[in-house]
Amino acid sequence: MQKKDLKFLTQLVEAPSPSGFEQPAAKVFRDRMKASADVLETNVMGSVHAVLKGTRRKGVSVMLAGHIDEIGLMVRYVTPEGFLSFAAIGGVDAAILPGMRVRVHTAKGSLLGVMGRKPIHLIEEDERKNVTKLEKLFIDLGLPVDEVRQQVRVGDPITFDVGLETFGDGMAVSRAFDDKMGAWIAARVLEEVKAAGGAAGDLIAAATVQEEIGLRGGATSAYSVDPVVGIAVEVGHATDYPDIDKRKHGEAVCGQGPIIARGPNINPVLFDLLVKAAEKAGVPYQIGAEPRGTGTDANAIQVCRGGKVAGLISIPLRYMHTPTEVLSLEDLESAVQLLARFVLDLAPATSFIP
Repeated sequence: MQKKDLKFLTQLVEAPSPSGFEQPAAKVFRDRMKASADVLETNVMGSVHAVLKGTRRKGVSVMLAGHIDEIGLMVRYVTPEGFLSFAAIGGVDAAILPGMRVRVHTAKGSLLGVMGRKPIHLIEEDERKNVTKLEKLFIDLGLPVDEVRQQVRVGDPITFDVGLETFGDGMAVSRAFDDKMGAWIAARVLEEVKAAGGAAGDLIAAATVQEEIGLRGGATSAYSVDPVVGIAVEVGHATDYPDIDKRKHGEAVCGQGPIIARGPNINPVLFDLLVKAAEKAGVPYQIGAEPRGTGTDANAIQVCRGGKVAGLISIPLRYMHTPTEVLSLEDLESAVQLLARFVLDLAPATSFIP
């Protein structure tokens, strides 16, 4: 991965953007897309649409959607002692929180906080066997109560205080790869298609919002953009580490390419074209069985208006919804090549009727 592209990825995942507070990540996305998009717009929800106009009047329009919201926390109450009680934004695992450092984002700037609870010495033996509930945890800002009340408001968002690092053999670890790396892929595909002279139809790289709390940005973007084809670019569960039952969850390996989903949420003609594009591009790919709804923006896209041609490309991800999500950078590059090839080869006369 080129340095400028890794820098873009780092800026995206490190921009604080829990669901409903995506503006910092949206700005990073817009700043990158200014040089490539013919049209750049942000809708009332906060989703960003970068449009590369097609070269032919009857070309097939394609929207690539990667959501830029991340899981996080929200200030719910300030205790008389100046500690913060909080609620979860999205699917937060309470088991990972004790001892974590967090960042509270206020109107006056961000504050470092420490996730606190009683030390193990003071926890009863039976209680040690259970996960501490969110309402029993609190955030310590190291400040007097008066200062806390001056700086922090109920409803302020909170993120895990970690960023992106590379390690091992081409691997990267960060919070919020789910799913800001999807927006990164969509942006990079638009850049590659533009460099190749453009596609027949419009290409829309969409950085959608509020996926983690109900696919809201995907639904509204699909309705307003109204593409013929909508592909969610997401993370998928890697199953290449201990204690994952592949008979139950299938096989998905980091470094062996993006996952092309197959199932009722996916248009079968589109699935075949994505496989063909991967093979033509010469990139590795994996197939993921999705026997029902995928729980991604592809759900919302498929049932938009009278129905859309929906697809899903996922990157194998270890330890989803933790501060240490792990993926292979090469899988991201392969996804860019696969999707660029698909968009460039998509014929105006293509019929997606099964």
